[in-house]
Amino acid sequence: MENLVPVSYTSNPALLTILPVEKWKGTPLDAKGRFINHEFPFWPYLKDVLKWQTEHNLYKEIKKQERWQLPVRKDNSFLTSSDDVIVWLGHATFFIRINGVTLLTDPVFGNAGPVKRKAALPVAALDIKGLDYVLISHNHRDHCDKPSLKIVASQNPQTTYLTGLRMKGLLQDFTKSTQIQEAGWYQQYITDNSKINIYYLPSRHWARRGLTDTNTQLWGAYIIEAGGKTIYFSGDTGYGSHLKQVGELFPQIDYCIIGVGAFAPRWFMGSNHIAPDDAVKGFHEMKAKNMIPMHYGTFDLSDEPLSEPQRMLIDLKEQGQINGELKLLDIGEILPIG
Repeated sequence: MENLVPVSYTSNPALLTILPVEKWKGTPLDAKGRFINHEFPFWPYLKDVLKWQTEHNLYKEIKKQERWQLPVRKDNSFLTSSDDVIVWLGHATFFIRINGVTLLTDPVFGNAGPVKRKAALPVAALDIKGLDYVLISHNHRDHCDKPSLKIVASQNPQTTYLTGLRMKGLLQDFTKSTQIQEAGWYQQYITDNSKINIYYLPSRHWARRGLTDTNTQLWGAYIIEAGGKTIYFSGDTGYGSHLKQVGELFPQIDYCIIGVGAFAPRWFMGSNHIAPDDAVKGFHEMKAKNMIPMHYGTFDLSDEPLSEPQRMLIDLKEQGQINGELKLLDIGEILPIG
């Protein structure tokens, strides 16, 4: 059994920590120097994976019969305009232009390692240019994809990559870039502060790319502030008090981009991914204005059908259980945020 107890704390000394030292010692590390969740320590035990893979899937017959797919809009006009927009490119990949600054989150343009893509990329990957920042929430292959990052780097040599602690070597290998900033939780990246502020915050997740590197690289979420607007991007996360806290630290969140898929079975997935009802709960707790669901419909990563997160959210909305605006975007749909 892993001893998931914090014994030391770390941060990037070159970056500002937005919490005072009496409230935040730094990102926690266990006795072996591995990152751990500050609220719900987690380790991906093989016995749990085997239990999941061998137990009965309650959705099995529904999944066999399902033919649903996310709608995809093939409109690349946002790539050449100057409008402030949010565009979902699938899974956790978003094109964001805010206050004239252009960002891309967790770019995955094709398959995620061995997992086949179920919804087409709405634009040509080679046409995504002019990026100021690329945000990489963590190292899992459905969020940090080498072929996609190589394309990003080839078309955007000027971009700066913003990510978590100890991710620099991996991103340098993929992109050959020297413009990479690593942050601990509650740290602010170095940006053009007259245009944009970007912060790295906790999420409830874990990290691994190989057999022996579990939790050696950090995972997290982002706040983006620019032009009088604030965007929250959850990365991968289970439910936790960090969702309420982000609303306390940033009380005017205009857009909450949050995962809603890969949640079943909850006993296994709940430590890492948030179910639609809990995502709505977190959205309410952070008191955001607009909820943009993500992390569903693009890759089949769990037991529930691809359509289940959207169906649950529509039911909650029709029952009057969602306060604020629910933005169920098509892939490639252009959402103006000016």
